[in-house]
Amino acid sequence: MSAEPARSHRGTIFLEEAEVVAHEAFEAEQHVIRLRAPRCAAAAVPGSFVHLTCGPGIPMRRPLSIMRANAREGWIDILYKVVGAGLQSLAARRVGERLSTLGPIGTGFSPHRDRRRALLLGGGVGIPPMVFLAEWLAADHAGHWQPLVMMGSEVPFPFRARPSTILVPGLPEGTIACMPMLDGWGVPSRLASLAGFPGCYEGYVTGLGEEWLRSLGSAMLAEVEIFACGPTPMLKACADLARRFGVPCQVSLEEFMACAVGGCAGCTVLVQTPQGPAMKRVCVDGPVFDAESVFPTAA
Repeated sequence: MSAEPARSHRGTIFLEEAEVVAHEAFEAEQHVIRLRAPRCAAAAVPGSFVHLTCGPGIPMRRPLSIMRANAREGWIDILYKVVGAGLQSLAARRVGERLSTLGPIGTGFSPHRDRRRALLLGGGVGIPPMVFLAEWLAADHAGHWQPLVMMGSEVPFPFRARPSTILVPGLPEGTIACMPMLDGWGVPSRLASLAGFPGCYEGYVTGLGEEWLRSLGSAMLAEVEIFACGPTPMLKACADLARRFGVPCQVSLEEFMACAVGGCAGCTVLVQTPQGPAMKRVCVDGPVFDAESVFPTAA
């Protein structure tokens, strides 16, 4: 099992009438919807997303990150937070309904096997790609990955947090809250928040990541790679964190999209390339980019 590197998007995006097979609501208007979309599930990689029709009367699709994909059973999970009329309509969808689903879209994460200590940082609605990547790393036994997932949120997490059963050296005392599903996979996770949730690190998720990185010796740091998704200020902080500790970092960008398949160029961002500055489309050239190319030192 391996995540694909940057690839052409032609012939890899599928249009399906996906059936809603489960839809669960959490605090702070957060939801997890499971869609039966076999072709998308079979081709999805950590970091890819779908462009989803949200409901009647909502003409524009919404780009939503894939949190899990099961190719054998043909389903994908999407975690989203209601913001605006489109996602409000999506929240009203019931089991058995069908939604037009375009996906999987985008270039995913590309973990390097010589950096098996993967630090996954997810903030808010940036949590889903980290869960997908964590599950992929846990399933790739040949890679001998040692992922550590850190999640930050200022609203209640979309799961019932509990104390982790997995010890993680180098973390502040009392930082024990985890995502139970990850614990069940054998993947350690820790939570960060300024909202005072029990067992969470009091601060930003990047601060928690820094605490852990600071505890590592040079040999262990040489095996670390950071993967991040969340709001732009957080991703800039992740890029700075990676620079200070001398480790590579890949970020998944969040951007408004219209077509999501590269035609409208409405989601372009400035990226530094070996040939010089270039405008890249987040939908198909990304959403995953090298952090230094998007957030260079001088930025």
